[in-house]
Amino acid sequence: MKSHINFNCHLFAILFLVLCPARAQSQSFEEYRQRAHANFQNYKQTKVSEFQAYRAKKNAEMEEYIRKAWKEMPEHTPKPKPYLNDDDVKPVVIPDDINKTPKDNPIIPDEIIEDPIPQPIPEPVVPIEEVPIKIDKFVTFTLYGTECKVRFDLSKKPILRNSSEEAIADMWHMLCSREYDNLFYDCISIRKELNICDWAYVKLAESLSTKIYGSSHDNNAIVFQSVVLLQSGFKLVMGRADDSSIHLLLASDCDMYGYPYYEINGEHFYLLDGSNVDKMYFMTELPDNLKQMRLAVVSENKFTPKHSKSRALSARKYPEVSANVSENENLIAFYNEYPESYVNNDSKTRWRFYAQAPLSQSAKSALYPALRKAISGKTKLEAANILLNFVQTAFVYEYDDVVWGRDRAFFSDESLYYPFCDCEDRAILFSRLVKDLLKQDVVLVYYPGHLATAVHFDEDVAGDYLVVKGKKYTICDPTIIGEGAPVGITMKNMDNGKAVVIEL
Repeated sequence: MKSHINFNCHLFAILFLVLCPARAQSQSFEEYRQRAHANFQNYKQTKVSEFQAYRAKKNAEMEEYIRKAWKEMPEHTPKPKPYLNDDDVKPVVIPDDINKTPKDNPIIPDEIIEDPIPQPIPEPVVPIEEVPIKIDKFVTFTLYGTECKVRFDLSKKPILRNSSEEAIADMWHMLCSREYDNLFYDCISIRKELNICDWAYVKLAESLSTKIYGSSHDNNAIVFQSVVLLQSGFKLVMGRADDSSIHLLLASDCDMYGYPYYEINGEHFYLLDGSNVDKMYFMTELPDNLKQMRLAVVSENKFTPKHSKSRALSARKYPEVSANVSENENLIAFYNEYPESYVNNDSKTRWRFYAQAPLSQSAKSALYPALRKAISGKTKLEAANILLNFVQTAFVYEYDDVVWGRDRAFFSDESLYYPFCDCEDRAILFSRLVKDLLKQDVVLVYYPGHLATAVHFDEDVAGDYLVVKGKKYTICDPTIIGEGAPVGITMKNMDNGKAVVIEL
């Protein structure tokens, strides 16, 4: 009995020695966890405070730029950008008997226009974070048929007391308070959700401002739109005309066709409202880290679908290549307002922007299954001839001057939507089909008054060709109409000595 008691005592002693340190360690760990949590919260709050102070500092700098006296530019009248009208070349109908293998014929291009280096996307100078405050009032507006909603109390919309620098700076100061951060946060979130390009974001800011103030030309709306874009990282200046009207002038990475501009500090700033005011006073300073608007469309803008009537398209030589295509009319409306642009004061570069824009997913879903089926199992040359005949024969040719009254290029979706297209539209569409379906490199080839394409094939292909950076590209002309107009044929009467290659 005694030994049993001693054993239990010993066991209790052992358990006490084992458990007590564990309990002590548990208490120590809990204290450690609490201290670590408190330290983290203090660190987090310090960083939040530092972040808010830095953003306030940057907003104060911009306010100072706005508040400074605006200056009159030496050149009072903005410079207009004229529209270019090339002499259209009529499409050529080639008889069937030309469907023989073309002979090799080298073309020495007069010029090669390289693809420019992409510019960085405009982003807020300081990231805008969502503020954890309850805001149950919203503004709903539409962007090309797409409903958008941002947190904003219309009863608290800022109103200018006049058009002076001081009044505009005061409005900036008010909109830079934490109360409005969720507004800017929502705008940027919509941009990401809809995957919209820079120009579409500019139109978003305009649509929102118009909904709040009733008119896109209202001074309050212009300042409000400018604040949204500046907070989002876009480089712009505001100007004031003699009639006290305020204007937004946006910097772009490319020249904007048809928009007047002022040259400020060696950079072009474009009047988005297209006005030709005789005299203007401008902000003359801006932060260094604002970015120009990029005019390239590199991904599909996800506007709400509004399906057009279905359109039947088929290749004359390959009747199995047939599809019914419907377009998103909201996307077409956006493209209809998209500014034509070019780089280095060279109007020939404008086609690159159309050729590089992707075809919409809805158009791909309707068209690409039939095209993929037709080219399945074919060589790249055979497949290219099928695609070429489709573009040559499925569309009705008409001059831009007849349809639009001026030269006007199409995005690929527009060629599938509108009843007529010309040589440049066909070249742009064909280049898109080749890149998407054949995964081959393609360039545009410009002759005075005419646009064609040239494709780099993995296999040896005979016909008219040119060499670009050591790679052979064979001419493919989507405007030569007929059942026998294969790869390798250049349209008649084209001056190869004046051919210009436009890289994509």
